[in-house]
Amino acid sequence: MKIGGILALGASLCALGAMMPESMGGPADGGDSEKASLASDMQQSQPGSGDYLSGEMVLQREPDGHFYATPSINGVQVNSLVDTGASVIALTADDADAIGITWHPSELSVIGRGASGDVVGVAVHLDRVELGGFDVRDVDAVVIPEGLHITLLGQSFLSRIPNVAIADERMSLSDY
Repeated sequence: MKIGGILALGASLCALGAMMPESMGGPADGGDSEKASLASDMQQSQPGSGDYLSGEMVLQREPDGHFYATPSINGVQVNSLVDTGASVIALTADDADAIGITWHPSELSVIGRGASGDVVGVAVHLDRVELGGFDVRDVDAVVIPEGLHITLLGQSFLSRIPNVAIADERMSLSDY
């Protein structure tokens, strides 16, 4: 799947928040507030209890126009596309296996709709996501076993960082 397909999948994950129980995160409006925040230069939110936030991390836009990061998810480094339009972290099956997330095919259900049809996955819970000086606990995610070739670092993590700003060719994550 090319980056365009990944982004279409990411966009379908915006609707995921509306389709999942409130405990899985995401606004009741199905992600429209995330889309609005992407249009602005900065998104502000409140960190969750137990989160450790420190300093600033700056990501440079890559030649393909996207931002990439390698957070530690449950103690394992995972190459990720930072997707401000995805309601939750979306894990590839390989990344889920690498970090010790177990699931069974019988748990698969439709969790969203992409450009090519239904998106099938499994809702999961991550104990810890760390990136730079940011350590976020109890993070909602989904495993998407087919069609996703890179993990998407979505709003279930990003919304817990006090300030996320995109300006010029940089994305800044900061606690101020």
